[in-house]
Amino acid sequence: MSVNGTMPVADYATSLLDSVQGHILASPGRAALLTLLYSPVVIIVLNVLRQLLLPRDPSLPPEVFHWVPILGSSISYGDDPLKFFFKCREKYGDVFTFILLGRKVTVALGPRGNNFILGGKSTTFSAEEAYTHLTTPVFGKDVVYDVPNDIFMEQKKFVKVGLSTENFRSYIGMIEEEVQQFMNSDPAFVTYQKNVMNEWGRFDTTDIMSQITILTASRTLQGREVRAGLDKSFSDLYSDLDGGFTPVNFLFPNLPLESYRRRDEAHKKMSDFYVDIIRKRKETDDDAQDMITALRSQKYRDGRPLKDHEVAHLMIALLMAGQHTSSATGSWALLHLADNIEVQQAVYKEQVEYFGNPDGTFREMTYEELRKLPILDSVIRETLRVHPPIHSIMRYVRADVAVSPTLSAPSDDKTYVVPKGHFVLACPAVSQVDPKIWSNSHVWDPTRWSDPEGMAAEAFKVYMDENGEKVDFGFGAVSKGTDSPYQPFGAGRHRCIGEQFAYLQLGTVITTILRKVEIKLEPGRSIPDHNYHTMITMPKKPRNICYRRRNLD
Repeated sequence: MSVNGTMPVADYATSLLDSVQGHILASPGRAALLTLLYSPVVIIVLNVLRQLLLPRDPSLPPEVFHWVPILGSSISYGDDPLKFFFKCREKYGDVFTFILLGRKVTVALGPRGNNFILGGKSTTFSAEEAYTHLTTPVFGKDVVYDVPNDIFMEQKKFVKVGLSTENFRSYIGMIEEEVQQFMNSDPAFVTYQKNVMNEWGRFDTTDIMSQITILTASRTLQGREVRAGLDKSFSDLYSDLDGGFTPVNFLFPNLPLESYRRRDEAHKKMSDFYVDIIRKRKETDDDAQDMITALRSQKYRDGRPLKDHEVAHLMIALLMAGQHTSSATGSWALLHLADNIEVQQAVYKEQVEYFGNPDGTFREMTYEELRKLPILDSVIRETLRVHPPIHSIMRYVRADVAVSPTLSAPSDDKTYVVPKGHFVLACPAVSQVDPKIWSNSHVWDPTRWSDPEGMAAEAFKVYMDENGEKVDFGFGAVSKGTDSPYQPFGAGRHRCIGEQFAYLQLGTVITTILRKVEIKLEPGRSIPDHNYHTMITMPKKPRNICYRRRNLD
């Protein structure tokens, strides 16, 4: 390639850079002043020239154009990752690399891209090296990404023991009771508590769902001691620990900030809290039906039982991870139901049909019955499709790996090489709203899940693959689901094992609320935009919902 058909691009760029340097060096005093005043501009100019004029290595994925080195595309990605990815796909294709605060991140989009990364071998793509600096200070040592992958897979198996159908059956009533008690006592539901018809109250859906989620999770999975300890001091600990689980902590793990210090102190106190529960249970031979009991009974393949601090840290991980994802999904579901009165009424009528008593009250659901409610199930699935809690899943590249540049429709043998030391990124959120895959892709439409021949049913079938080949990554045989355009709980070896509990928790919370109140959006408001500045994708403020007590006569 040449400039004006004469000088090769590389020579031209080198000549231009030498000329700039020569002018500066010719006047040392002026050079110092210019360097002081204009060095940022020079850096930006040189970075732009490097991208425009220097030849690109054809074996590497194309790099997204950016103005400022190191900063790269961080702002565009951070503000709206899906918009950024769709725009990049139009220009660069399914595979491209962008700069994220000095990191080179290679993105592979679409179902094939998800399969390439999430279905990749752990020897090539490492979740541990991508996330341990974020998760270990919050969850604790010797669990999750602070251990080798094979140990983490064993720990997932231990957790799965506590997620038994027998336990789930007992959780329905607990969750209903917690939601009812919350609505009967929380100031946000004071209008409901007055027992007056046609008077509307208001609540912030994310604030309410965050509180309800932690109450119901602590009552069920976490155990009665945790539920009993949910006072202000525990809330403060949780808040400080949660303050260390942000994009800033992911990008800058070792900043000397007050929030980091509070995070570390909160982790120590919360770890001690769980260890003390375990110690007291040992002294009294207490075997409550919860996750602590399940974990205490497990042993690694080498015969070693879990140590108390490992049980404590796994409990913290469950608390933190489940709290964010469930509260986010519940918030989005309530907002859409408040915006779509017809669907809201269909969910309510489904409850009346299955569980209604002649006097207008409702009998308790069973776990098996909850799993068979088609309208409620469609609402949850569609909410997870449009608003998956996590939009980006990263891995650290341990060894050079080849990838087709046209993942959506491979047409030749050409490949790119993603070098060791890069990061790779899968974005199932893109394939879940891709207009090339879904009709009216950005429209929240639960009815798409009732069509047995539609795209939604096909995607869900591939994701679950209940009658197909299973893979055992070390925590029991599961469907990989990596080929599906619908992956609300991830896929492959790091697929979330808590998805069945999440459906149970979300379904029970949503139906219990709708049995008691009607909801609608505030006048003149629409569904909020996504807030991508948090680790879990939450609705932006304002996100208020209006409610009034149902007339059950």
